[in-house]
Amino acid sequence: MNGSRARLPWPLLGLIAVGLLAAGAAIGYGIRRPADPPAGAATGMPAESATPPADAGHVHSAVAPASDTPTTGDVVVTLTPAMASRAGITTAAATTGVTSAELRMPGIVQPNAYKEVAVTSLVSGRVTQVNAELGERVTAQQPLATVYSPELAEAQTAFIAARAEQAAHAQKQARTQRLTAIGAATREELEAHEAERAKIDADVEIARARLALFGIPEERTQRLAGPQDVVTTIAVRAPLAGVVTRRAANAGLNIDPSMPLFTVTDLSTVWVVADLYERDFSKVRVGSPAAVTSTAYPGMTLRGRVSYIDPQVQQETRTAKLRVEVPNPSGQLRFGMYVDVQAGQTGARPGLFVPKTAVQLVGGGAVVYLAQGDGRFVERKVTLGGENGDRVLVASGLQPGDQVVTSGVFFLRAERERTVGGGQ
Repeated sequence: MNGSRARLPWPLLGLIAVGLLAAGAAIGYGIRRPADPPAGAATGMPAESATPPADAGHVHSAVAPASDTPTTGDVVVTLTPAMASRAGITTAAATTGVTSAELRMPGIVQPNAYKEVAVTSLVSGRVTQVNAELGERVTAQQPLATVYSPELAEAQTAFIAARAEQAAHAQKQARTQRLTAIGAATREELEAHEAERAKIDADVEIARARLALFGIPEERTQRLAGPQDVVTTIAVRAPLAGVVTRRAANAGLNIDPSMPLFTVTDLSTVWVVADLYERDFSKVRVGSPAAVTSTAYPGMTLRGRVSYIDPQVQQETRTAKLRVEVPNPSGQLRFGMYVDVQAGQTGARPGLFVPKTAVQLVGGGAVVYLAQGDGRFVERKVTLGGENGDRVLVASGLQPGDQVVTSGVFFLRAERERTVGGGQ
């Protein structure tokens, strides 16, 4: 036909469309197909298990297979040289040594409560004179203060009156006995006098006992014959030799027997109180030898024994109070001083030690990191024993000569948790 386009039949157009779709699919498949198979495909391993290429900023951490050095279940942390340098990794060898069974604890010096006495007056009254200063060393029965006491004077007057009544009644009873003998007095009158005499005798003894409670000695009581013998003041004396550690008495102070005026402490022995941790209860007992040292007096060692262990455990600290009584003849140990206490059974035992800085506490256990060379560090679970200075006893998990990381341990621990996870 002239002036018009040739039209293709519909069946031919359908065949052309199908061919174009097939060609496009083939081209797309060729584009998406990888040039090389993934690593591990030739061996049948999954792609996730393939070892990634070395990277200067990457740390490889994986569960190490059983070998002569790492044990099954150990975790290996691998650092590049740059990372190890940045972490400041240093190592030290696990060494054999001996450890003492003694415990070392900080303690505080306290007065011996059995030799510390609060001094009070035996009578009420007013302090007129003070003879002892705070910190003064006093002897037993030394006067510390003088007290004016009307109560004391009244007690002496009552004793004098009771004695006078006793003497008068004795004469009256003797006269009645003579009259009864000649029939001038009845037997009933004599018995009444005897009953009255018993009451008067009891009154005298009560007055005498009251003077004894007020501190008046018996020989002075016997000399009380009249008002001229009555004393109105009494001395407050030190009950034992020691040092005045408290003073509340001053001239003019009105007092009663319940008011402490002084505290006198015998410093020949003192108590050192320390906290004993629950884990160490089996290592020390009452009667165990103990030694006390102080940085204030280098070279001084005071020896004693554990005299008391508190049966109650402090819930907050899981400790019990331990008390050691030690001699203090020169008074060098002062109350409130910090000292070091060594207690427990003496003796030494061999063991394997590492520096304290090498140990990391994880959950309920402890781990150290062993240096294996080429930037490989094995995380090893260990069982700890006691401490000896800046070293700690390792009961199991290491061998002599093992190189443990002492600096940079926190960095290794962080890398282990970042790459493997903190679960143990």
